[in-house]
Amino acid sequence: MARKAAPHRGIDVHYGDSDDGDDSRPSKTQLKEQSHALQKLGLEVSELSAERLAATPIPEALRDAILEFRRTKSHEGRRRQLQYVGKLMRNADEALLREAVASAKLGSAKDTLVLHDTERWRNDLIADDEALTHWMAAHPDTDRQQLRSLVRQARKDAAGLAPEARQPRSFRDLFQFLKPFLGVPGAAGDDAQADEAPDDE
Repeated sequence: MARKAAPHRGIDVHYGDSDDGDDSRPSKTQLKEQSHALQKLGLEVSELSAERLAATPIPEALRDAILEFRRTKSHEGRRRQLQYVGKLMRNADEALLREAVASAKLGSAKDTLVLHDTERWRNDLIADDEALTHWMAAHPDTDRQQLRSLVRQARKDAAGLAPEARQPRSFRDLFQFLKPFLGVPGAAGDDAQADEAPDDE
């Protein structure tokens, strides 16, 4: 009669089999990292403009929590509310929200570049007559007389202006006038405002 093979001592080929399910579960550290990542995303979503937030499809409970977070002023209250936002984020479409945030950041970056370009043009026009020639060549549909009037007033106000002083109204009027030509978002409404600006003096 054949003997049964003795079990190998100290070795169990089945070790770890019952833990296969455990390996697929996130560790406490991973869960904590996921929680922090969702809170960070929730914070970025809360910083979207009211228009972008309204246009982003998210669960109403999450939208209400984000709006409450915006209203909360105390540090501790905001911390707790952000944790709640992060918890609700688990039921939201994370990819969609990341896309909304990325789109907003890209738009903001483009807007910032355009605003810097507008500021550069304004400074050049105030500093150098040659800039007016360059501007008219690039934007021939500009009302030259109005632009010259705005530049003249800005130069007058700039004379003797202390570096730390607040920019005079004429600087802002000139900036508003230039914006529509450089494609600043929402500048259509500003165009009318800029046209009326010199009459307010």
